[in-house]
Amino acid sequence: MSHINRRSLIASSLAAIAAAPLAGVVHAEEPARMSFVLTNDLYKISEEKGRGGLARLATVLRNERLSGNTTLFTHGGDALSPSLLSGFDQGAAMLDLLNTLRPDIFVPGNHEFDFGKDIFLKRMSDAHFPLVAANLRMPSGGEVPGFVDSLMLDVAGVHIGISGATLDVTPTVSSPGDLKFTETVETLTQTAKNLRKQGADLTLAVVHATKTTIAALVATRAYDIIISGHNHDLSLNFDGRTLTAESEEEARHIVVLDLEMRLKVTAEKRSLNWWPNIRIIDSASVTPDADMLEKVKVYEGKLSKELDVEIATLGVDLDTREASVRTQETAFGNLVADALRHAVGADVALTNGGGIRGDKTYTSGSKLTRRDILSEMPFGNRTVVSSISGKTLLAALEHGLSQGDKPAGRFPQISGFKVIANRAAPGGQRIQSVEVNGQPLDETKTYKLATNDFLLKGGDGYTMLGTGAGPDSGDRLMANDVIDEVTKLGTVQSAVEGRLTFR
Repeated sequence: MSHINRRSLIASSLAAIAAAPLAGVVHAEEPARMSFVLTNDLYKISEEKGRGGLARLATVLRNERLSGNTTLFTHGGDALSPSLLSGFDQGAAMLDLLNTLRPDIFVPGNHEFDFGKDIFLKRMSDAHFPLVAANLRMPSGGEVPGFVDSLMLDVAGVHIGISGATLDVTPTVSSPGDLKFTETVETLTQTAKNLRKQGADLTLAVVHATKTTIAALVATRAYDIIISGHNHDLSLNFDGRTLTAESEEEARHIVVLDLEMRLKVTAEKRSLNWWPNIRIIDSASVTPDADMLEKVKVYEGKLSKELDVEIATLGVDLDTREASVRTQETAFGNLVADALRHAVGADVALTNGGGIRGDKTYTSGSKLTRRDILSEMPFGNRTVVSSISGKTLLAALEHGLSQGDKPAGRFPQISGFKVIANRAAPGGQRIQSVEVNGQPLDETKTYKLATNDFLLKGGDGYTMLGTGAGPDSGDRLMANDVIDEVTKLGTVQSAVEGRLTFR
């Protein structure tokens, strides 16, 4: 069985489990075998430098599904956003492509919720694959339509219980509206107990979670295998008892887990011995699937007509690498913050470094296009301006630096400010001085702050920003404001100029 759809997965598995022998001794001569193909954090549909992309992933899936083993394709979340496509269609194209790839288990990541509750529910209703998230609930507390908490699969008599969980802090980092999220470890521990009661011989969780959460879940020993997304890097660990695995983002390196399982059944108990063979497939080693490549080219062609338009020349180098925009002042961050402030005539501007997503460098003398800007800001966030007290601005800056020297999406890229801070000081006491347009910050004064709607709603933990009056505007696409700014400049000369310095 190379691929299992939602109905056959549940119906055939439950029937097989009900018919499983409960008396005598069953000890298979030949082990049961199955494979899991892992993906997560897919933002770009095309390959880059000969790796990744959906066409190469499609080839890997085809080859594995033709192997003869029961093969399950798991997606650990983050697909609908952020991407160039999602900036235009809010994830509709990616959903179409996922339906072609046919995941067997899909757990949503935090970025599935970037366009709000209604778009999330609409996209998930169009999914032609199983949706699993035990810790996701409707406002009423009921299951989200189309989602289940767990599945039970039968492979040659072995009962495999599968559950999943999305990122439990999604309300802080995305826009799920009033959907409810329960704590991952507690929820999945209880779900694993239920699966064991239902007869699971082996338990597996697919989670979109931080490494800290994954470690806590491992410590419970509730699951034999934990497949994850969210962390972007290739990660494998097996201590002889619990296996954790995550593929590299963009399907650059794809993890395949081959399981060999030997089941012994007596009248008293069932016992399973299992062992993994872990394979890492470098996507550069496979030929792109022709059919998927053609679908990708169609979407890329539509984008090119709109995006591949030169709007400015770079007079300086620009750096949008994640390690830079999440830890320090950057020329590109200054450019973005300036664009927001100028667009709405605000006193100051603050945007989160995590909203800059290109993760690349641009060299002086090169041309900047619309595609470049939308690649950097793919979320569809809107520019807003709000009336904020100096005290609240100070609290926002402290929050932006609350992770010390660790990279953080909340790290502030600013305009109109000059901030001196000490990373080594205790949290909440890192800001040493703040100037607003050359004058010391007055905590009693009201300032007009330009930011994005995600932060104003408390995204990335900026809950203090929602206490201000406003927003006074919210109908401007943030990326369009940056495109307008760059177009007016003609030649971009933005630089790191000491807006945020550390002592």
